[in-house]
Amino acid sequence: MEAQPASLSPSSSSSCSTNDNIMLPSFSSVWTESDKTEPLQAVNQEQAPIPMSDIGLLRFMELTANGGMRWEDVKDRFDRLSITLGQTEPVIKWSDFGLCIGMEQSQEFANQLLRALRKSKDRNFGIPKAELQSYWSRMTDPCFSSRMQIFFDMCDRNMEGRITEIDIKQTITLSATTNKLFLTPEEAEDYAALVMEVLDTEKRGYIELPQFETLIKMNLSKASFSHNHLSIRHDPYHNFDQVQKPNSRINILFRTYWRRAWIVLLWLIICSALFTWKFLQYRHRAAFQVMGYCLSSAKGAAETLKFNMALILLPVCRNTITWLRRNRSINSIIPFNDTINFHKLIAGGVVVGVILHGGCHLACDLPRISESDHVIFGQTIAARFGYHQPSYFEILTTKEVASGIGMVILMAVAFSLATRWPRRGSPSLPKSVRNVTGYNTFWYSHHLFIPVYALLIFHSIFLFLTNNVTEKTQTLMYIAIPVLLYTGERVFRAIRSGFYEVEMSKASIYPGKVLSLKLHKPKGFKYLSGMYIFIQCPQISPFEWHPFSLTSGPEDDYLSVHIRTTGDWSYQIYSLFQEATLSGLNSYPKVHIDGPYGAPSQDHIKYDIIVLIGLGIGATPFIGILKDIVNSAQNSSHCDHHSGCRECSSRKSPLKAYLFWVTREQSSFEWFRDIMKEISDSKEKQSIVEMHSFLTSVYQEGDARSVLISAIQALLYAKNGIDFVSRTPVRTHFARPNWSSIFSELACRHRGARIGVFYCGASTLAEELQGMCTKFSTKTSTRFVFHKENY
Repeated sequence: MEAQPASLSPSSSSSCSTNDNIMLPSFSSVWTESDKTEPLQAVNQEQAPIPMSDIGLLRFMELTANGGMRWEDVKDRFDRLSITLGQTEPVIKWSDFGLCIGMEQSQEFANQLLRALRKSKDRNFGIPKAELQSYWSRMTDPCFSSRMQIFFDMCDRNMEGRITEIDIKQTITLSATTNKLFLTPEEAEDYAALVMEVLDTEKRGYIELPQFETLIKMNLSKASFSHNHLSIRHDPYHNFDQVQKPNSRINILFRTYWRRAWIVLLWLIICSALFTWKFLQYRHRAAFQVMGYCLSSAKGAAETLKFNMALILLPVCRNTITWLRRNRSINSIIPFNDTINFHKLIAGGVVVGVILHGGCHLACDLPRISESDHVIFGQTIAARFGYHQPSYFEILTTKEVASGIGMVILMAVAFSLATRWPRRGSPSLPKSVRNVTGYNTFWYSHHLFIPVYALLIFHSIFLFLTNNVTEKTQTLMYIAIPVLLYTGERVFRAIRSGFYEVEMSKASIYPGKVLSLKLHKPKGFKYLSGMYIFIQCPQISPFEWHPFSLTSGPEDDYLSVHIRTTGDWSYQIYSLFQEATLSGLNSYPKVHIDGPYGAPSQDHIKYDIIVLIGLGIGATPFIGILKDIVNSAQNSSHCDHHSGCRECSSRKSPLKAYLFWVTREQSSFEWFRDIMKEISDSKEKQSIVEMHSFLTSVYQEGDARSVLISAIQALLYAKNGIDFVSRTPVRTHFARPNWSSIFSELACRHRGARIGVFYCGASTLAEELQGMCTKFSTKTSTRFVFHKENY
């Protein structure tokens, strides 16, 4: 039987001081068993007073320390916007009030705020500077009661000193619209009725300032957390507890980068050695008398090119890498998570080699051949040209040079289209350029490597400065094994994908153009949480394969992926399944899968404590991990085997997992709603998994534009254990996370621990998070190890 809402005793408005104290209701931010059993019991429990001055509760202006405006800024805007309406004193129009105080994104809210400040609905009068300054002083008054009165007047539409249910409904609707939240009129009405039920204990049909103040103070309950859950604060000055033995920065940097460092260092040593060896070799050749050091430099660069053209294929041999990373000894010294970055680094080495090799030949060597002294030419390399000294144009038409130029052109096309902006179809590019770029263009242009390698072999066979068969076939010896390995991988993938008979179980269309596919798991298909698969839709293209993280757990009898529309192929598959779903025929397009393949998040099993951070659709790699952790905990709790049970030990999972999901749109919560509920309802989840979601479209907690939303959220959560924003048991935080505060709390809670931080999302935040890992690893005894999804 559902418990009835408990009444909240009104608190009287106290006189203002810098140390106003408020008795706050205790409330757990994350779902707990006790909260769900007795919904509103926590609301009436008291705890130690919290100084109001220490909490930015009910602020109309953003804190100056967080980039908020000062009166000087407001005054400057007033001077730019002010006009003279037949008066000696300049004024600003009512409609410019929001822009003047920095609320240009919340124009209707600013209008209602001005109505409350003026206590008038008349918009015909302008606002002089002195009046604006008085309003600014009231909005920024450190006295909580003063700010509370303004907000009460905002809600009191009839300016009668009392708030009715209709007033609350209108304010809820205004707050939801301001924060880009979707609420139906019926929902707003229900929430307003709940507020009146809780506050209007005498059934008068209205509430006054003391009762309304109690509701707003309930917003503070989100800052009060049970000892079992992480405290998420937006206080940028929150200091973590100092520990006695922090790690040195050099030690942390070494432990973080040593695997990458030795690989890159070895690569540079090999490239330098090959360049030096070939440079010195041609220093003593007869052709050196004609072309000089240009020849030695070109040949040295050519030797590094052969090596890098062989090496560049290895990081994209995904099956081989997935197999190798299973070996703990190899995985401990080779950074398999950085294979794509190493692939890009080698590509950079190829570019440098091409520029040096081609530049030396075209700008130096070839002109010297055609313009050299006839006697020296005849005594050195004339036999290589049939004893005819060619012109520059004749050399360009030779098989060696023409094939080299062809290679450079193809490589330039592939490299240019693989860079970030063309690959992602950046809006900053001209429209004409965007029409011929994008992921599909990148994918197809990257297959120009096939004619490039053919030309590379052809180019080496027709070298005109040597007749040595070994030198002419040296390129083939460099690339033979990598090319065969890569070709074998592609053949193996084609055969394996043909063996996997996949049937579509369900396709779901979500807001934000997200497609969820649920497939029957093929027989014998085994994978680890965090892995990904490739998907092909023959109806779109028989050649294109695209990677997607598995959102199902290894023990599930199905495979699931979530696809967000971001490019040509994803838009086409979304449209196909949308059409099939809307038709209601349950006849879905055919898809093929290939995999599974290893990913950085697969390494979560190396840590006892993990932090999973996903931006938007970037949460997909971590959903399967959380399901696997919960399933493993359930299996372990039911295991009747001995303590050294092999079956249980093989399913090692972290002892604590934190999920931080950051999204911009409320509709995004629909993507994983069922999965989040499933994980949250698990009893094993309580001590193992903590999930925190952040909605950045909502103004920061304590902002007047979101304070009523926060208070209603707390009421509804206490009543039924469901967050009304996400419609899941996972409590939603507002605005962007304060990562410094989060890492600080983690460091304090898990002192001396080694925490794996796994991230999937934009590169800009990746840099910030990696910096946080280094910072808190050096300043505390906790070590944070950063991993970014990259495949």
